[in-house]
Amino acid sequence: MSPFVKRYLLALDRYKWPSLATLLGVLGISAVVAMQPPPPPQYRAEGVLVQNAPVVALTATGTEVQLRGQGIISEQFLLADVLLEQVSQELERRGMPMEPDTIRDRTTITLESVEGEDAQVQRVTVVFRGPSEEQTQLTLSLMFEAMVELSRVTNRARLGAIVTALDERLPAVESDLRAAEQALEAYDRTEGPAIQAALDGSLLGAISGGQQQQRQNQIALAGLDAQIQSLQQRLGLSPGQAFTASALSADPIIAQLRSQILETETQLELLSPTLRESHPTMQELRQNLAAYNALLTERAQEVVGGQDLAALPSVSDVRQNSTLDPARAALANQLVTLSAERAALASQQQVLTQADGQLRQQYSSLPNKQLERDRLAQQVALNQALYDQIQAKRIDAQAAEAETVSSLTVAEPPTVVAQVEPPPNPIVVLAVGGLLGVVAAGAVAFLLDLLDSTARTAEDIQGILTDQDVPVLGLVPGLEATSAQGWPILYPPHSPDLEIYERLRSSLRRAGSLAEAGAAPRVVLVVSSRASEGKTTSAFNLGIAAARAGRRTLVIEADLRQPSCGHRLGVTLGPEAIAEPLHYYAGRQQSPIQLAPWVENLYLAPSPGPQPHPAAILESSEMAQFLADARARFDLVLIDAPPLGRSNDALLLGAASDGLLLVTRPGVTDKAVLEALLEQLLENEDLPVLGAVVNATDRATVPTLPPAPGPAAPTAAPPLIRSVDF
Repeated sequence: MSPFVKRYLLALDRYKWPSLATLLGVLGISAVVAMQPPPPPQYRAEGVLVQNAPVVALTATGTEVQLRGQGIISEQFLLADVLLEQVSQELERRGMPMEPDTIRDRTTITLESVEGEDAQVQRVTVVFRGPSEEQTQLTLSLMFEAMVELSRVTNRARLGAIVTALDERLPAVESDLRAAEQALEAYDRTEGPAIQAALDGSLLGAISGGQQQQRQNQIALAGLDAQIQSLQQRLGLSPGQAFTASALSADPIIAQLRSQILETETQLELLSPTLRESHPTMQELRQNLAAYNALLTERAQEVVGGQDLAALPSVSDVRQNSTLDPARAALANQLVTLSAERAALASQQQVLTQADGQLRQQYSSLPNKQLERDRLAQQVALNQALYDQIQAKRIDAQAAEAETVSSLTVAEPPTVVAQVEPPPNPIVVLAVGGLLGVVAAGAVAFLLDLLDSTARTAEDIQGILTDQDVPVLGLVPGLEATSAQGWPILYPPHSPDLEIYERLRSSLRRAGSLAEAGAAPRVVLVVSSRASEGKTTSAFNLGIAAARAGRRTLVIEADLRQPSCGHRLGVTLGPEAIAEPLHYYAGRQQSPIQLAPWVENLYLAPSPGPQPHPAAILESSEMAQFLADARARFDLVLIDAPPLGRSNDALLLGAASDGLLLVTRPGVTDKAVLEALLEQLLENEDLPVLGAVVNATDRATVPTLPPAPGPAAPTAAPPLIRSVDF
């Protein structure tokens, strides 16, 4: 039998009640389904909608809206919430209430394209299933009316949206057009004359005329400069000095003051030889002379007007410049006139130069101005075209309102057909239910087994051990009880199961020899991952097999958390050992090692448990000395240690042992715990794993060997120290 089938049968046996419940549940459901009355007849209404053929439209917007309305036909559109709500309200008004969601669930829509006379036409097949013929017919008819109306309303709404969008956009476009026109008008007002002058040639004429006038002015300035220079040489005066001298000479008051000054100076000159300076007449004359000079200076300033005062620093200068004769005065006036003409021509020449520069700059910027005007004119044209297009589109959309119709029309009115389903055959239903129940029961057992992490077969445990490179030293079948208490201890000397433990002993010796380079293990630590895996029974039976083979064997019960199992071998322990465990292992009260009365060469050190602090006892010097003495006295020492999944007490004894023997059992060993335990043990190089034992396997899987010869009974008591390997 394959491991998979074996595991599956074990799972069925283990989870028989959940599997049976699943089987009965499925059968019960099948029976309920088989006993159901035949379903009531269902009614199926079917009709066809097609898209409207394109009508002859006078407007482009109407044609566009109609085509777009045909393009949105879909199942979602035809089963819109508003449509279903309207149909539901109408059914309720007629006494046949039905929820919108129910209508949607019972409706099936199929869209397909078929070849028409001119082009492909979309065909919509609508199927509705209802409980009664009347309600089914009415519901599908109302849905057809609503679908056609929804298409028409959608097309009109789309047309209205187009008109609204155009109306919203028109003011902004019109505003842009007006702004562009105003910008062009303003530019024409400012730059239009210059552009026009350039276009008709007047600008070039003005530039040429200005240049001609400048040349004439330059010639006139040259002639005036020659005349002014000649007069200056003849008079010895500049134009400003000539103007001053001419003005002073022509003034009668200055002439009168000059004569009075001359007369006063004459009197002073005549009286100065005869009169002293302090004489009243001399003082009076000098005062008159000073007054006349002051008046002359003031009058000269009034005549000249402050223009050439810098040229008249003293009274003598005024008197000298005011004595021109008529001929020189005429020349001075001519010099002043020519100087004024030259200044006027120079000013005119400067104005002509500035005007020529402006005309030339205006002529050079004429292309840019023309381009700017063209750009403004183009902007006006673009805005005008957009404005005209929107106006035309708006008028077209308003005219298309009368042409907008629904995109759907009814091609085939709804027809109702009754659908009667035959009732299912009860026998077939029960047979199918039974088959499904069997499959479901097996699936439940299999799933529950997958969720269970316990190793159910020996193959599962062997696979884990093989993956971790741990040798399987023996497969032990399920042992029958050999005592009234149900203990599977192999007391009889010729029990056939002793051969299994004898092979286990030999395998253990070979495994230890390979691990320790030829030295067979003397002290073996027997452990398990959890309780109830047969660790103690395996230790006792392995000790019995070694003792039957003539080996002086000691089994030490090191599980100080549990009571002793020594009574299984006929060994009891006094209460003083439990009270003083350290004294017990030190041999102060009694020897902790007792001979098993039922098996020759087998000794037992019972456990003084349960103890409150077992770790302290296992780590004590008394325990170390006891284990050292046991190693020296016996051929084989088996330490029955506590399960590793419960505590780490067994690892405290690892230093005193030569290796570890792991005991497992299908149906008890947890796969995850075993894998974690093996990883931890294999990482500990100080405590080698000698191998593992798989308990409670099928006898068919245990290899058979020819019976081993029975051991010879010892003729004398074994010595205290034996060097022979077991």
